[in-house]
Amino acid sequence: MASLKVAVITGASSGIGRHSAIKLSSEGWSLALTARRLAQLEETRSLCANPDACLLVAGEITDEAFVKSLFEETVKKFGRLDLLFNNAGLSDKARPIEEMPLEMFTSVVNVNLIGSFLCTREAFKIYKQQEPTGGRIINNGSLAAHVPRPHSVAYATSKHAVHGLTKTIAIEGRKHNISVTQIDIGNAHTSMAAGHTLGALQPDGRRVVEPTFDPIHVADAVAHIASLPTSVTVLEMNIMATGAPYVGRG
Repeated sequence: MASLKVAVITGASSGIGRHSAIKLSSEGWSLALTARRLAQLEETRSLCANPDACLLVAGEITDEAFVKSLFEETVKKFGRLDLLFNNAGLSDKARPIEEMPLEMFTSVVNVNLIGSFLCTREAFKIYKQQEPTGGRIINNGSLAAHVPRPHSVAYATSKHAVHGLTKTIAIEGRKHNISVTQIDIGNAHTSMAAGHTLGALQPDGRRVVEPTFDPIHVADAVAHIASLPTSVTVLEMNIMATGAPYVGRG
C-alpha cells in the first residue's frame, strides 16, 4: 500500500488553491485545507476525489495562534506532513504609491509574507521532528516577485519579500531534507487576474488586453513538484500565458 502523503494548502477556497487541492486529492494525497471562508472550503472538499481525507480548518493565516492550531490539527489527524503550499494571497487595485493607505499596504504584506512565514515556521518544526524527517514547501510567488506592474507597490513588495523567504529557507532546510520551491505565476485565469483580459496597465502607459491560461496547469505543476523526492529541488519555476508581456521588461 502506498504511504500516506499529507499536504497543507492555504487559500484553498478558490482559484489555484482549489485546483491544487483537487489535483492532489486525485493523486491520493490527504489534505488540510485552510482559508477564511468555510462555505467555500466545503465546496472545495466536495470537488476532491476523496472528501473524507480532507480536513477543513477555517481562519486567518495572519493569526499566529490560528496557524499553530492548523498544523497541530493536521498532524493530529494525519500523523505527519509532507507538503506545505503557501498559496494564500491578497492583492489591491492599482494605484499610485502616494494614494496607498498604510492599512491596505500592511494587509497585503501580512497575508502574502507574514502568513507564509508563520506557516513555514510551523512546517519546519514538524519536518525536523517527524520520522522520516523532511518535507517540501512550495511558495506561490508571482511574476511580480521579479518584474512588478505599475501601481502595485504593496503586492510587488510582498512578492519580492516572498522570494527572499524562499531562498533563505531553502538554505536552512537543506540539511534537514526540506526542499523548497517558488512557483511564479503569470496570468492564470483566477479572480485575481481576470481583470487583465479587460486591459492591464503597462509600464509605457498603454492598457493592453493580456491573455490568461487555465489554472489547472498550475495545479499540475504543483502536483509534479510535490511528487518529486525531497532530494530533488525545483528552486524556482515560472508558468505563464505564452502571449503575456513579461511586465517591466516589455
